[in-house]
Amino acid sequence: MTTSSILFEQWATVHQQRAEQALASALPAADTPPQRLHAAMRYAVLGGGKRVRALLSYAAAELVGAPASSADAAAVAVELIHAFSLVHDDMPCMDDDDLRRGKPSCHKQYGDATALLVGDALQALAFQCLAETAAAQALTQVQILAQATGSRGMCGGQDIDLQSTGQLLTRDALETMHQYKTGALIRAAALLGAYAADHTQEQHIQLLDQYSQNMGLAFQVVDDILDATADTQTLGKTAGKDALQEKSTYVSLLGIDEAKALVKTLYEQSLQSLAGFGPQADSLRGIARFICERPF
Repeated sequence: MTTSSILFEQWATVHQQRAEQALASALPAADTPPQRLHAAMRYAVLGGGKRVRALLSYAAAELVGAPASSADAAAVAVELIHAFSLVHDDMPCMDDDDLRRGKPSCHKQYGDATALLVGDALQALAFQCLAETAAAQALTQVQILAQATGSRGMCGGQDIDLQSTGQLLTRDALETMHQYKTGALIRAAALLGAYAADHTQEQHIQLLDQYSQNMGLAFQVVDDILDATADTQTLGKTAGKDALQEKSTYVSLLGIDEAKALVKTLYEQSLQSLAGFGPQADSLRGIARFICERPF
């Protein structure tokens, strides 16, 4: 393992723990009424996941010279939105999956009605966390997260996905779907971190935008590869569901080898976006490596 890889692993561990603690503090205690809902919210959010989106917020804050403490609200908000999306995505009316992060999905543990409310409550809490910071650019953060979550972002991508099941999408249509479904929230995670600073240079935003769009697409391509090649235990969710549900993926469209080649291209393009930065972008480089080099 290279020195840069070791340093990134150390950085990631520290910031994953920081995000976990911040999430635990932001979520209502399980014994606070209504207890069942709050227990289910904590079940859905805590103790699992790689916290990639939180890491992106912290790394982007680093790039613009902001302390990690200023990015806590961004990291929490984006992870709450991500958890909300997973809870709803696993429900029978959506992807209908019994497993998430190696344990029963929220609706399997608490029932459909509670799971629906968990997603609603997590979404509301995400925006509350950003609004309560009273940071200089909090309004911009709220706007970015709202767009990334709604019909022109994650929810819109989910709808396209549902309407496209059983159809063979073109590559352009598939990319558009995933720019919404997966990429929008990854892009938002990076921009939220950058806007955690009191002032953010436009150059930083433009380059982070390029970087995060490449990373958002790369994340989805790797997910498609893993869904086709990894087992359920490794994934922490049911493997092979894309093929079973006849969904268009980068694997079904391009094949494994070409999909892997696309990941490599996206990785190189993401690094090029950071070429003008020095060590302050090392964490972003490490995240790119982590996303793109997950074992196939």
